[in-house]
Order: sequence, then C-alpha cells, then structure tokens
Amino acid sequence: MKRAHEPTSIVTRRNLAVGTAAVSALGLLASAPSAYTQGKYPTRSPRLVLPFAAGGVADVTARIVAEKLGDVLGHRFIVDNQPGAGGINAANTVRSARPDGYTLALLSNGTAISVGLFNNLPFDPVKDFTPISSMGYFDFLFCVNASSPFQTMADFVKTAREKPGTLNIGTINIGSSQNLTAELLKLTAGINVTLVPYRGSPEVLIALMRDDIQLAVDSYAALKSPIRDKRIRPIATSGANRSVILPDVPPAKDSGIGEFDVISWNAVFARTGTPKEIIDILNGALHKVLALPEVKEKALAFGIEAKASTPEEIGERLRNDIDKWTKVIERAGVPKQ
Repeated sequence: MKRAHEPTSIVTRRNLAVGTAAVSALGLLASAPSAYTQGKYPTRSPRLVLPFAAGGVADVTARIVAEKLGDVLGHRFIVDNQPGAGGINAANTVRSARPDGYTLALLSNGTAISVGLFNNLPFDPVKDFTPISSMGYFDFLFCVNASSPFQTMADFVKTAREKPGTLNIGTINIGSSQNLTAELLKLTAGINVTLVPYRGSPEVLIALMRDDIQLAVDSYAALKSPIRDKRIRPIATSGANRSVILPDVPPAKDSGIGEFDVISWNAVFARTGTPKEIIDILNGALHKVLALPEVKEKALAFGIEAKASTPEEIGERLRNDIDKWTKVIERAGVPKQ
C-alpha cells in the first residue's frame, strides 16, 4: 500500500521491482538442483550403517566395497557398525538422518527375516528405505564331520526319515538366516530332526566335531578353515545352483527333497525421499566397483559373489524374501521376538 505522500509512479516502480525479484528467485529455485544434492554428490564422506558387528560376512563385504567406492566417488565411505536385534539401531539411525545420501543403510536377508520374526518391528524396510543396489550374494553350506557316514544330503534325509528324532542339526541363534535355512530344510524334506541353536559359529563347529550334531548349517566364511583342513565335509549348498566357491558340492535340491533355494544377500539402501539423482550416482558407482576383478577376488575368498543390481531388482528380492521367511517362521512355529 502506498504512503499518502508518495507519488503513484514511485509505488508502481517499487512493486514492479519486488515482483521482478520474486519471479527471478522462483526461476532460480526451479532451475537449481536439489538442496540435498547441490549437483556435486558427494561433497563429503558418506556413511554406510551396518546392523552387524565387525568381522562378519556383511562387514567384510561392506569394507571391501566401501574402500573402492571412495576411489570412484572421491570421498571416503565410512562403515559404521551398529549391531542390535532386528537391525533396529541401524535402521533408526538412517531413518532419522536427512534423505541426502550421506547416511546409507546396509539391508540384508536378515532384514527380510526380521519383518516376520518381530512382533513390533519399529520400521518398515520397504516403505522407509529406497533400494540402490546389491553388493554381494552367498549361500549356506550343509556340513558333516569328516568321519560321518553321510556322503550326500540324500543319505542324511534317508536316515532322518527312517529314524525320526535321532539326528541333530546345529546353527547359530534362533531366527538367524542359518537357523531358518535349517527350518526350511525340515519343512521341505519332511523330516523330524532336532535343531540345536548355539551362540556362535565356533560353538557350532565344536559340536559338529564332537558329533553332538550330525549336520551344521553356516556360511563358507565361518567354515572355510575346517573345510580346507578336511576336518568337516560340505555335502550340499543352500542355493538353487552350484556354488561358485565349491562347484563340486551339489545344491540341496538335487537330493530329491523338492524345490529348495536359499541365497543370502547384502545391499545398499537409502532413506526414502533421497533424490533419484543420488540413487543413480551410487548405483553407477557400485556397478563399477563390483565389476573390478580385485573386488570380486577379495569377496570370493569369503564365499561372497560380488554383484551389483538395479534398484528394482534388489527391491523385489527384499519384498519376496519378506514373504518367504514370514511363511517359514509361521509354519515352523518359530517364537516371535
């Protein structure tokens, strides 16, 4: 509104100037990149938050990949281990961060299991996170003592059917990927065996050596030393196809038990709302890194097949595995947490 003593021409020029400035500002906002991306992502070190302690398969995968991501994108990637039941601590850290690509989540097969395993999981991995790419895939091994009479999975299943309740399968804690793989074996093969949970892989190995259990289910990374020393023998793998690590060991499904396919995986996700251009930058960088021969070789030493994916592919795998493991948990009567 003009002041009483101001000429109309002055007010008009002032309003025109203000209007022009506002239009210019709007034009700049429309043409500028997102305030989160600033067109130069990354400008500082991103953080990859893991729901696992250091030393495991996921941690090894993340550190191999993070080192090379830093080389490709020009800023070091920090691996932040935040272990906790159900991955809740790690998930909350990423969910509470800005959706700018600087706080990323490692989700896994274990994340998919948590949805069906926890009564009140305080996050939704499908709705709260946006997929970027897979990092690595690996299957589990079914191993027996070197002196075991079981030469194949078919031998083990045959005895389990003939002598129900007499054989034990050892895994790490109830609700783990290994434990649910054993539960799925029971359901698929229709066998009556006892699942014995242990606090860690070393205890599973000791039990197998003592013949307290007749079959162990664990990752190659956990069992490679006793396999190499021929103290234990792998008789089957959990995947649908032969393992790239142990191509001479047949998949469990080849024993005549029916369809059986368990592949564990680790992948990078961002908080929902992260701009697509950042997702695309990270996906492209992960494809470059995971195609490097040295990265593949390092990962393979731990039984991991380093492999990138599209966001859509790993998002679909997460959804499918949530459905799969929720059904296994319900059918097996695994207690909710």
